[in-house]
Amino acid sequence: MAKLYFFYGAMNSGKTTRILQCDFNYEERGMHAVIMKPSTDTKGNDKIVSRIGASKKVDYLIKPDEDVFELIINDYNHVDVILVDEAQFLSVRQVNQLMDIVIDLNIPVMCYGLRTDFKANGFPGARRLLEIAHEITEIKTMCECGKKAMFNVRLKDGKVVTEGESVAIDGEGKITYTVACSKCFRMKTRKKFDHPEIKYE
Repeated sequence: MAKLYFFYGAMNSGKTTRILQCDFNYEERGMHAVIMKPSTDTKGNDKIVSRIGASKKVDYLIKPDEDVFELIINDYNHVDVILVDEAQFLSVRQVNQLMDIVIDLNIPVMCYGLRTDFKANGFPGARRLLEIAHEITEIKTMCECGKKAMFNVRLKDGKVVTEGESVAIDGEGKITYTVACSKCFRMKTRKKFDHPEIKYE
């Protein structure tokens, strides 16, 4: 039986590189992988782009209100696996539709994405994947202090930003990101996880 997989990790953990490698592995065996990503991710436009420079055009650029099941149903006999980049930007409904693909069409779906935004709040798509995915795997990366990075820190003009919309694409509008362990995240953002009334000097 096919499964719904969720591979999550902080930025720079190599999620897109893994998709490209997985796509290559299927192609090498004469099998067909379908690559898709939400249109919310404007980086690379209709391509998935790895930080090491590799890229590939997606088969489907998913619009916010698009039915993912309907995208696949007409040609599903020729699909061996579905690879989804930036899955945190999917809606809850679209994640549910991916599960329907797994169950009804018996196609494995491998989703890759962030768990939380720069405020350490969960993305709706990621939350739903954590709730229903058959298998969940953390892709690890390292904080500058040497510990495991769990969180994403937003920078604008090189300075830490703690307010704003959840979605701001890396490289657009002078926005960049770095990753941090829990201690460094709290230090950089100057925010306690559960004590907003405490002021830092």
